[in-house]
Amino acid sequence: MTFSIVGHCQRTGMFGVAITTSSICVGARCPHVRAGVGAVATQNITDPSLGPALLDAMESGLDAASALKTVTDSRSFLDYRQLTLVDNKGSTASFTGGNILGTNAVSEGIGCFAAGNLLSTTQVPVAMTASFDQNQDQHIAERLLRALEAGIKAGGEEGDVHSAALLVADTQPFPLVDLRVDWAETDTERRLRELWQDYEPQMLDYLTRAIDPAAAPSYGVPGDE
Repeated sequence: MTFSIVGHCQRTGMFGVAITTSSICVGARCPHVRAGVGAVATQNITDPSLGPALLDAMESGLDAASALKTVTDSRSFLDYRQLTLVDNKGSTASFTGGNILGTNAVSEGIGCFAAGNLLSTTQVPVAMTASFDQNQDQHIAERLLRALEAGIKAGGEEGDVHSAALLVADTQPFPLVDLRVDWAETDTERRLRELWQDYEPQMLDYLTRAIDPAAAPSYGVPGDE
């Protein structure tokens, strides 16, 4: 019921996740990023605590594969989990348990990993990593979003998707991009695309407001001078 991609940009050092599912509020549970460390997606029957645990392991100095082994060795119910992660060198790792729902598949690309379950076809993750690989000149948020759209074009889930998220970390302890469609009956990926198109021109303004308010542009709201 979910498909996603984690990615690392070699050019900028940013990390991110794009994800969509048939369930509500996927962005609240499944994507995890940390500046200078990596990105994680945890899905199928989700345990949100796995994301921070995997990031902590990578922050301690472990690569993606070692972090995955360390964390999963001590966890119960892993047969229900599907995990992907990328570290700060662009190395990736994944885990797919034996109780994953429906048709499931994974695909590794250059600095990225895509995975899904309840898919219409096993080619969905392949299309996603191919798209990410082909758009290296784009901002990582755009690359991830295009990869998600490629997965949908390749067939997506067996049923409709109703929520989606785009999450990117740069250098700050908070995300550079954190966009969510928590529920939509239709056109979920189009709504996420529209959010990114609206947010991208303002993205660096919000960053400036956080780190140097005196240099920030005006807010453009009534009463702001």
